[in-house]
Amino acid sequence: MFKKVLIAEDHEIANISVQKTLEELGITENKYVYYCDHALSWIRNALRSGAPYELLITDLYFEDDHNEQQLSGGVELIKAVRELQPGLKVIVFSAENRPAIIDDLFKTLAIDGYVRKARRDAQHLKEALQAVCGHKTYLSPGLKQTGKGHNSHEFSSFDVTIISLLSQGILQKDIPYYLQQKGIKPSGLSSVEKRLNLMKEVLGFSKNEQLIAYCKDIGVI
Repeated sequence: MFKKVLIAEDHEIANISVQKTLEELGITENKYVYYCDHALSWIRNALRSGAPYELLITDLYFEDDHNEQQLSGGVELIKAVRELQPGLKVIVFSAENRPAIIDDLFKTLAIDGYVRKARRDAQHLKEALQAVCGHKTYLSPGLKQTGKGHNSHEFSSFDVTIISLLSQGILQKDIPYYLQQKGIKPSGLSSVEKRLNLMKEVLGFSKNEQLIAYCKDIGVI
């Protein structure tokens, strides 16, 4: 099990809860901070001292206050940590539940675990710690069911652009004009229609409005 853990969490109750969970697993050398800048400083100092942290547990969103910070949230912190200490294990502990955002954390930032703040999150955090310590990835069980009932679709940048334009109230027949203005290809109406029809067919929708609402829910737009 991990011996040295850093917790970045700005809500005191959640911070205490995480510490208690760690102590129940015998992890007693843990440091908690309320700001991302402070977290990065502790990680940097630990590296310099030759006793680096083995795990970072961080929230995604931190409230602004009178203390101005360079790192505004967990994503920025993880990016900075990956440059400073690439091998550091990272578990995100957050209320965020949009699949697209969570998937991107695994794909882009190579996080090791994601625990959603919800019912039984203490138990799920224990499971995450054990899994990540064993060099496995972990995702809270409830999140695995998100979007159940729809087939999966890998949204391309072209897909996102089309859906974003529709969400802004631009008519489907007028989208080619906006694509041409941005230099995006293909820009023909038939290409737009084919792509929209494909997305709706794969995801089980019949209307553009349903597709837009779904993409907003999962964080694509």
